Amino acid sequence: MQTVSQLLANKKHWNDGDHGHHRIERVHTINQSASALDAARLMNEHHVGSLIVTDSSNTITGIITERDILTRIVTAQLDPATTTVSKAMTKDVISCTPETSLTEARHLMTDCKIRHIPVTETKDGNNQLVGMISIGDLNAASNADLTIEVKTMRQYITAS
Repeated sequence: MQTVSQLLANKKHWNDGDHGHHRIERVHTINQSASALDAARLMNEHHVGSLIVTDSSNTITGIITERDILTRIVTAQLDPATTTVSKAMTKDVISCTPETSLTEARHLMTDCKIRHIPVTETKDGNNQLVGMISIGDLNAASNADLTIEVKTMRQYITAS
């Protein structure tokens, strides 16, 4: 597996554990005027660590993560029920395209110290959200590739 596009196509196979193969892979969004408490509840409900933040015209205005809520609301002792997402979100969204290599995506996450990257592509002059990848997705992709390599090596060794 070499690109983000391939990773997105294979994500459903890696969802074992508590959520199993029934987990629906989609990007969850929240309006910037919603409360941080609503954002936390939505993340908890869908078992995700981030939400794409949009404005009233569904334009991406930011991303809010569990870490944003912790560092900008909890440690500042703000009320999550009255603090809006726009006050806690990260406004400078770092994104990638489906053609981005997994190596490049991993370097981007490491260099920028982020764990989630929205995947966007330009269609008809508009930037459209097509998916989301996390550091866990990249680790799952590496594990899948290593599993194939190990199986191939075992077959080679036992056939000799």
